[in-house]
Amino acid sequence: MKKWIVLIVIAAILLGAFIYVSTYHLDEIEISGCVYSSEDEVRAAIENEAKMNNSLYLLLALRMHDIENVPFVSGTDIEFVSKNHLLVTVYEKQLAGCITYMDSYIYFDNEGNVLESSHELKEGVPCIEGLDISKWENGQKLPIKNEKKFDRILNITQLIDKYSLEIDKILFTPEDDIIFVHKDIRIEIGDGTYLSVQMMNLGSILEGLEGKKGTLYMKDFTTSTSRASFKEEH
Repeated sequence: MKKWIVLIVIAAILLGAFIYVSTYHLDEIEISGCVYSSEDEVRAAIENEAKMNNSLYLLLALRMHDIENVPFVSGTDIEFVSKNHLLVTVYEKQLAGCITYMDSYIYFDNEGNVLESSHELKEGVPCIEGLDISKWENGQKLPIKNEKKFDRILNITQLIDKYSLEIDKILFTPEDDIIFVHKDIRIEIGDGTYLSVQMMNLGSILEGLEGKKGTLYMKDFTTSTSRASFKEEH
């Protein structure tokens, strides 16, 4: 008799737990943090994890493993707004820059890994011109033969991010000198020997040139000589 009572109690507890969990019916997924990533792709990847359309199950699933194969997404955080409403915060990979390939833009991160190919030039991402590649693959490092030049590119994009600079284009001359383009200003950097000190001071120099058009010469801006000149065009 006691055995049956124990079984009935256990069954009642399990039934109660099932009824309680079933009240976590997923009605709404709110997504925030998408700048470069597609909210529709993020939502589709999340809904693919939403077994039985249960918000509690989805919360536990996404805390055990993140969504995969969504361009630019490095991770997510998920929390309850209510039993039936989840808020998913998206954390994106750092977009270092892009290069032109045929009629597309190939975006890469700070380690040089390809994130996505797109016909759209995303605002705030420096575009690098003058590099030749024959092929590329998502998730793999850009196949640039000149590794030394590629290391310079990654160094440049990291400094751009560090000093919050607005650089639209990065160009390399046939002599391998570096040129930046900021709005209507062409910035001649030189061979990159003093790149760190040049970029550390570039932001304040550009502030004083806001709204102007011309060429900023910084080849002589070194650790010992803080010399830059500007030739304005009208």
